[in-house]
Amino acid sequence: MFKKIRGVFQNIANKIADVVSKKELTEEELKKVFDEMELSLVESDVAYEALPALFDELKKKLVGAKVSRFDSSEVMELIKEALVDIIARVEPKEDLVDLIRSSGVRPFIIVFLGVNGVGKTTTIAKVANKLLKAGMKPIIVAADTFRAGAQEQLALHAERLGVPFFKGKYGADPAAVAKDAVIYATKKGLDVVLVDTAGRMHVDVDLVEELRKVVRVVKPHMRILVLDALTGNDSLEQLRYFDSNVGFDAVILTKMDADARGGCALTLSVLLRKPIIYVGTGQGYDDLELFRAKMIVEKILG
Repeated sequence: MFKKIRGVFQNIANKIADVVSKKELTEEELKKVFDEMELSLVESDVAYEALPALFDELKKKLVGAKVSRFDSSEVMELIKEALVDIIARVEPKEDLVDLIRSSGVRPFIIVFLGVNGVGKTTTIAKVANKLLKAGMKPIIVAADTFRAGAQEQLALHAERLGVPFFKGKYGADPAAVAKDAVIYATKKGLDVVLVDTAGRMHVDVDLVEELRKVVRVVKPHMRILVLDALTGNDSLEQLRYFDSNVGFDAVILTKMDADARGGCALTLSVLLRKPIIYVGTGQGYDDLELFRAKMIVEKILG
């Protein structure tokens, strides 16, 4: 996990340590080291446009740092501090469970967005599991009425968790299905409505109109975009497309446990202006961790 980017930052630390064993590190020296490692960072899924902000944070911690004997372990600690400062920008203010509880809204409606294959269905099940354990009563809604097997996958998760499941006929209007589910949840006194939506392609114009209609009709209290850490910089393109065409309030980043490169989380932390609330760290229903900067940096750097 994160093996590639860990090696890149270790190389940066070693190069900086070599410089400061001879003289104080200047901005020019740091820039030289950073430029040498740019390609390696990009190959680790750190987006090129995220590099200036990353350099600026490293510069604050490293240039002119006063230490008696500057070895690579000391440099690595300062790099860790810089990365924590960056990643903390997208930490959620509170756990989603606490947010729902304090909102006083019932039912609290969440619409999940994301392209097929990012782990959206499993993520919805994980969120439902978390709500259940917090004593809440969620319902899972299949508003993807076109993809073969989409409803069956969600229904299986709901059955395993013992959570109510709501669906419409294949080919039905997704917005109408979602609206009927909200009405049902209200009548039954359920706490949270978790709406799955289609994700055929993030460049599908018809899909975008469908998603906009779902959002317009059910008026969700939160729109969560699910992104796959393994897709690297494509996740950034998905993020921008959904943000400009549908809008979202927070991100859940999946498959972090399988990400050998590690730059996706760092890129999103630098360029995203909305919180990453959870990260998926496995296939089990409990494998959903609150996004915390120190935890992510420990995973990146060890």
